[in-house]
Amino acid sequence: MVVRSYDDECQYIERINNHCWKIKKGFQPNMNVEGVFYVNSHLEKLMFDELRNACRPGMVGGFLPGMKQIANVAALPGIVGRSVGLPDVHSGYGFAIGNMAAFDMEDPSAIVSPGGVGFDINCGVRLLRTNLFEKDVHPVKEQLAQSLFDHIPVGVGSKGIIPMTARDLDEALEMGMDWSLREGYVWAEDKEHCEEYGRMLNADPSVVSTRAKKRGLPQLGTLGAGNHYAEIQVVDEIYDKFAASKMGIEGKGQVVLMIHCGSRGFGHQVATDALVAMEKAMKRDNIETNDRQLACARINSKEGQEYLNGMAAAANFAWVNRSSMTFLARQAFAKMFKTTPDDLDMHVIYDVSHNIAKMEEHIVNGKRKRLLVHRKGSTRAFPPHHPLIPVDYQLTGQPVLIGGTMGTCSYVLTGTERGMEETFGSTCHGAGRALSRAKSRRNIGFQDVLDKLSNQGISVRVASPKLVMEEAPESYKNVTDVVDTCHAAGISKKTMKLRPIAVIKG
Repeated sequence: MVVRSYDDECQYIERINNHCWKIKKGFQPNMNVEGVFYVNSHLEKLMFDELRNACRPGMVGGFLPGMKQIANVAALPGIVGRSVGLPDVHSGYGFAIGNMAAFDMEDPSAIVSPGGVGFDINCGVRLLRTNLFEKDVHPVKEQLAQSLFDHIPVGVGSKGIIPMTARDLDEALEMGMDWSLREGYVWAEDKEHCEEYGRMLNADPSVVSTRAKKRGLPQLGTLGAGNHYAEIQVVDEIYDKFAASKMGIEGKGQVVLMIHCGSRGFGHQVATDALVAMEKAMKRDNIETNDRQLACARINSKEGQEYLNGMAAAANFAWVNRSSMTFLARQAFAKMFKTTPDDLDMHVIYDVSHNIAKMEEHIVNGKRKRLLVHRKGSTRAFPPHHPLIPVDYQLTGQPVLIGGTMGTCSYVLTGTERGMEETFGSTCHGAGRALSRAKSRRNIGFQDVLDKLSNQGISVRVASPKLVMEEAPESYKNVTDVVDTCHAAGISKKTMKLRPIAVIKG
């Protein structure tokens, strides 16, 4: 571990432009590439304060500051391009959350790291549109919030209501949204508007532990707790009329539904199991990292392949989970307005993952390469005309869904060509924490949070009120700062801003 004063540390950090800083080699030992992070003036202060605090004598324990984590990732074997920190970056397990890194699949030493995907594999966001406007929903807002809360199981350890046997689970893990389609929970066109069409083909349920399946079986079709939510939102601002119209958004005030959740205890167990296996593989293959939490294995090793197959199964679990909640939400809306989901035009605008590793082709130093792109707390944002995005969005670029925090706005962006060049087609994923969960619980009272939300005219339904403080807007960076930085840096482009009118939370 390099121990230096704050001023010495700053010698290694150089401003590239107003929105971007470079972390030079030498900031952490054995860096193979440089690091880079995107911030504006507000976010910059948070990043440097975190580093300054870590340089104080006696600062031991906890996660390393985000800048150090970005640099440690830059020292992993097989990394290409740069280790990228997006504007919502904050320290996490191994990789910072909001850190993206790509590894060359043709390099035999290149690695895959569960810390670069995160514990909640394929945590992601799905946005559904409706043909309702705020004036239609306002009179029944409380009843609608209650109806959603009654339909969707929420909270720690919540159990699903989608009937599942162990065999069904194995099929769902292998088939992803194709299983949901076969069972009648989704519409065929939902798959079109989903990353990977809602199914990772390399999923193999046989490499997943019995413990993971036991944890996952009762939880399919549940929202869970933490930062997961279902929100009824209205379109507040439209920045790009053409892109919004392609998404089926006609104007301000239109009502949409955002669902944010992941693979629950199943994904957590897959990640935990992989970390244990990889620690052994690192000893066997003499892989050195700067941080124990960056446990990893060569991509082509047995452990690397098993993790990728298990991760794909967890990703499929998460898509089936979001699909089951889509089904339940459509039912809740249809009952409330005494019509069908079809007549309410409740189509999926898009579904993005923000904790995942994927094999993609990118141009590196003028050459086309096959890379394993780790995105942790980072969203894929492919530009217009990219072959992997749906026909409907070929002219606009891939929709990118950025969930705000409870009671703040959310955004929809689109991917850009510049993002493809600078960040391997990746952008931010949300607000990013500014206070740890424990600090939030100490500093913020849950009643204050609920009162503040009701004063803003937001209906709230919460399964565990004590957890509300952890998710209070004060615990997070400002999502508008984060999105504006991505927009100004050109790595994605703003399409519209969404304002919440009802929140369902774990």
